[in-house]
Amino acid sequence: MSAPNTVRRAAHAAPQWGRLDSRLIPVNLAVLAAPVAMFLVTVLITRKTNLQVLITLASLFLTLLVISGISLMRLFTTRYRVTDDLVELQSGLLFRSRRSIPVDRIRSVDLTANPLHRIFGLTKLTIGTGEQGVSAGQRLALDGIGKADAAELRRQLIERRDARRGLATVAVDDGPISELDWSWLKYGPLSVWGVGGVFIAVASVYRTLRELKVDPLELGVVKDLQDRFGSVPLWYGILVVLAVVVVLGIIGSTATFIESWSGYQLAREEGGMFRVRRGLFVTRSVSIEKRRLRGVELVEPIPLRWAGAAKLNAVASGLGNREDNRRRSVLTPPVPRDEARRVAAAVLDEHPSLTVRDGLTRHPRAALRRRVNRAVIWSVLIGAVPFGLGLWLGRGLVTVGWITAAVLVPVLSVFAFNAYRTLGHGIRGGYLVASAGTFAHRTVALQRDGIIGWRITRTPFQRRAGLFTLGAATAAGEGVYKVRDVSTGQGIALAEQAVPQLLLPFLERAPRSARRG
Repeated sequence: MSAPNTVRRAAHAAPQWGRLDSRLIPVNLAVLAAPVAMFLVTVLITRKTNLQVLITLASLFLTLLVISGISLMRLFTTRYRVTDDLVELQSGLLFRSRRSIPVDRIRSVDLTANPLHRIFGLTKLTIGTGEQGVSAGQRLALDGIGKADAAELRRQLIERRDARRGLATVAVDDGPISELDWSWLKYGPLSVWGVGGVFIAVASVYRTLRELKVDPLELGVVKDLQDRFGSVPLWYGILVVLAVVVVLGIIGSTATFIESWSGYQLAREEGGMFRVRRGLFVTRSVSIEKRRLRGVELVEPIPLRWAGAAKLNAVASGLGNREDNRRRSVLTPPVPRDEARRVAAAVLDEHPSLTVRDGLTRHPRAALRRRVNRAVIWSVLIGAVPFGLGLWLGRGLVTVGWITAAVLVPVLSVFAFNAYRTLGHGIRGGYLVASAGTFAHRTVALQRDGIIGWRITRTPFQRRAGLFTLGAATAAGEGVYKVRDVSTGQGIALAEQAVPQLLLPFLERAPRSARRG
């Protein structure tokens, strides 16, 4: 067991080294149950076994045994301590490593606990310094300390960081900004990943059984289904399969929402922090510094948009590389659009209308023509596939090809008009607001003070239409947020209004004689 006073002794001049909790031993050994469970399931399904299955499962068991041994070695050799200036971690037996992080460089202190951790009262504490690139994946982590010790250590780290920076700790009593409302569960099935997850699960099971030398098509359950439904028409069978996949996708999406967002709370905390807590089986706690917040992004994917819902992401620095940023920047689950705008306003201390698209400057009609042209081109290309195959295999596919193109042209054109109506930009107070998107509408509000440069891109087709894409570069979020398909005059005026004089040195001025002419 980790000494309960380890965290508290850090306040002394010579803090003692702390250990990971010994309850991590059964957690590390629990992975050995996987091959045993697979063996029992295989016997239950096939009602027999063979030498190939035994060899495969034995190999898996030995592999996991080695992994457990490495994890146990890490448990016995890991030491950590917190001083007034540093957080230190040392580990390893044959290859000793020692890492330290200055307290004033701490950007986030996140807590995560998987189901096994929670059963044994453990937590993983991860300390981030805002590094990006390869070093972002090397954050200092204490995987396996007591839940109470982790909470106390997190509090002390934030207090010491603020003390080193000379920041006064101000008590925050505003309460939570947003908490889970179970009426939001109706948005869970609207995730587009539900149906995809069904196909991924089926493919994974099929591949696993094939690796165990078990033919899925020879299983008794599959044989019974073939006997019962083998004589139905093909079109009917396809409809039934699609219905089953959709139902399973809805169930999976709903279950994912429940697991991911149970206990959700977004709250302000002392030290100028926002904290997002969520999770049913795997609990997560992510910290975002307010002073590193550069804006928010309102995301409305189909079909959430049709249901009047949206998700909200933070545009903040110090969240790690791009993958970490996408995972840790989430501020809300799918919620009603007005709720997402309310949360955005509360986080930024702005009016809820900041992320409303109404009132933004419209883009030129040339931007609409570009989108309609793309819709027609894609319709023709998609329809050309069966059409071309039909010239070789049969006239039936030729008919399918031109019908496909004829149907896709109006459908994709509707999406093109919708994408054009989504385009917009403007300056609202201290923020640059830009909106775009076809299948997922995105409205970003970016602090003008956080813009460190401009990136102008122009394809040959944009050049012919007199358009270009203006990218606002920032050391936060995705790095560049684009205002797509603006005219030259609009783009230059927007850049100058958002950050005066930043683009001016790079503009090419016309000769004086040319201006007179």
